[in-house]
Amino acid sequence: MEGPPANDRCSICHGSFNLPCQANCSHWFCGNCILQVWNYGSALQPCKCPLCRRQITLLIPSDASSRQRHDSDAAEILGKIERYNRYFGERSNGLIQRLRDLPFLLRRLFRDIMEPQRSLPLVIRARVYLAMFVSAIYIISPVDIIPEGILGIIGLFDDVLIALICFLHVAALYRSVLLFRHGGS
Repeated sequence: MEGPPANDRCSICHGSFNLPCQANCSHWFCGNCILQVWNYGSALQPCKCPLCRRQITLLIPSDASSRQRHDSDAAEILGKIERYNRYFGERSNGLIQRLRDLPFLLRRLFRDIMEPQRSLPLVIRARVYLAMFVSAIYIISPVDIIPEGILGIIGLFDDVLIALICFLHVAALYRSVLLFRHGGS
């Protein structure tokens, strides 16, 4: 999804989206609206999503928003979004926060991988494929740390754990790409 759903409205101003941004909780807001929510709260902490109350540690402008950089007002808002991402983009340090961000990041990553016109760095793409390949080989292979043949369903625990670690690693790689793109680093 390159932008907010059609016929959707910003949940803050209840108007049509102006410079739409997607938060790491997958909700869409006007860039200026979500920045105002942050400015009216504590400027030292990330703001919370007005809909689900999760901490917003990453704001991703839509492709259409990014193309409006030539407009001075849009450039100012996009600059503030980049500053927000620099301040709070690395704050996804808790396991619970990473697990909650996992669907958002994986959905965006697979969209970037599947669309040929999207630019995902070759090194990141190779690391994603390698992590997924090695995880798949481990899960498919009969050699396990906890053998299924002896312990039954409990033996699947190591396979699930390896898959989860793989997805968390891939999501962390992609988060760094998003921070580089939208954090101005």
